[in-house]
Amino acid sequence: MSATAPDTVASLSREPFNLAPDDIAWVRRTLAGLSTTDRIGQLMLYATFGDDPGTVRSIMATRPGGIHRFMGPNLAQGLEATRIALEESEIPPLVSGDLEGGPMSFPFMVPVPNQLAMAACGDPDLTAEMATMLASEARVLGFNWSFTPVVDINARFRAAAVGTRSYGSDIETVVSHAVAYVRALQASGVAASVKHWPGDGFDERDQHLLTSINPLAFEEWEALSGHAFRKTIEAGVLTVMAAHIALPSWQRRMGGTDSDRWLYEPASLSRRLTTDLLRGHLGFNGLVVSDATPMAGLTGWADRATAVPLAIEAGCDVFLFPVEGVDARLMEEGLRTGRLSEARLEEACLRVLALKAALGLHRKPVSERIATLDEARATLANPVHVAKSETIARRSVTLVKQQEGLLPLEPARYPRVVVIGDYPEPLMPIMPRRSYEPFLGVLRKAGFDVREYDQASLPTPADTDLIIYLLGGEATIAATGHGIDWGRLHGGGFRGSMIRFWAEIPTVMVSFGQPYLLNDAPQLGTYVNAYTVQAPWQRAVARKLLGQEAWEGVSPVDPFCGDPSARFSGPLPVKR
Repeated sequence: MSATAPDTVASLSREPFNLAPDDIAWVRRTLAGLSTTDRIGQLMLYATFGDDPGTVRSIMATRPGGIHRFMGPNLAQGLEATRIALEESEIPPLVSGDLEGGPMSFPFMVPVPNQLAMAACGDPDLTAEMATMLASEARVLGFNWSFTPVVDINARFRAAAVGTRSYGSDIETVVSHAVAYVRALQASGVAASVKHWPGDGFDERDQHLLTSINPLAFEEWEALSGHAFRKTIEAGVLTVMAAHIALPSWQRRMGGTDSDRWLYEPASLSRRLTTDLLRGHLGFNGLVVSDATPMAGLTGWADRATAVPLAIEAGCDVFLFPVEGVDARLMEEGLRTGRLSEARLEEACLRVLALKAALGLHRKPVSERIATLDEARATLANPVHVAKSETIARRSVTLVKQQEGLLPLEPARYPRVVVIGDYPEPLMPIMPRRSYEPFLGVLRKAGFDVREYDQASLPTPADTDLIIYLLGGEATIAATGHGIDWGRLHGGGFRGSMIRFWAEIPTVMVSFGQPYLLNDAPQLGTYVNAYTVQAPWQRAVARKLLGQEAWEGVSPVDPFCGDPSARFSGPLPVKR
């Protein structure tokens, strides 16, 4: 054991691991039995896209510390693939997921929204209830680690990668919901991971595409991003995700000047940010996982041979989404050449094993770490969970502004409805395609004559009484921006992009995603933020538009995007 290892071992009895002597003994005994190759393997967390058994077996043959599951749509196949991973691991693996709700939800789980929808409910206790519900379903699927919650701040509305993934623009709202979520999720046996260290939302660019920058002066950072991380650390969060985001204000405190490139190094590769600031200044004693390492925020900063060992040497304990057959070898090369020290390798491996021990994985047989198919079907989307999901939908949907006299919608006044829908591609091929049928079904049942928009026959006041836009992808990763693509919606290229109907025909716009679409439609009279496209939210919007339910949601961000003109609603068009 290295000279630094005793200090790390001693820290395992403290927050957030809180290991008992028997657990620490298991960690030490397991570490002692690992070769250098196996220790490196414990730091690797591979992505699995879909449920191919051969792919899972190939990954598990490398003896990794864990896998990240992007499950396919078939429950039985998904369970079997995860079970293979558990059964073929001598040391219990971590099984992680991006359980953020919204577009990251699996079709067989209860629908849960993104974080912005939860914040719109204005109730951290409800967020805790949702986290408990989510954890109970995640556990039957074999998950023991969720890369949530996001503690980024919606400081810039054009920051497409934050958007609906955040709890909003008010720091105390972010903190109260994040703390409630962390405590509830971990009390239910699933490790949380706050992200994206050292804090996103202040750079409109996306770390998936480049190394982005948190530009705050350090005192501002302490009051905003730093405050969110500090409070979740105090709440006992087990893990933190180090992002490919720079924090120049701290680097200047560490002696950096404008002539130093490292002023802008990503936290995932920065010892000054991940060890000195996160562990030293904030006192974090848990596990640090890098953000996904294929992201351009890392690959654009350093070559792979440099970045792989540097991520661990800088302070990350888990290397997320390594290249199979490549990155473990680069880690070993880094160890031989001195880019990675034996002490850091051992320390990181200790923390990986400590997280497994904190979750009790070493004491549980496979049958207690994943459910049978029948058990899963009994738990997933059960009636109690579905009722809770419907409650969250009812409480979160937000009426941002309305034209006087338009609502509630009645088929006697607006019998002929044209729907203009946005149908973006799924984030991943294994995810289901978008449908607005839950919303449209409520309207049809109420007696409206609903037809799809046809660019070859544009709606006019003579044949259309109401237009409804159904829009909005949720927080969009690897995008250079977000907003309304009028040309794609209306068709006809740039000519279609100039068409606006609402001065002639009563119009409602519903965003089932980003809450900032009024930036592209400030003169629109009636606008709703539903935050997520999932079926309970579609039905809730429809019921509220028809006057069957009250509007309850309160916007956690400025939906007017700082534009005072967007707050106004003009008069309803006069019927001809």
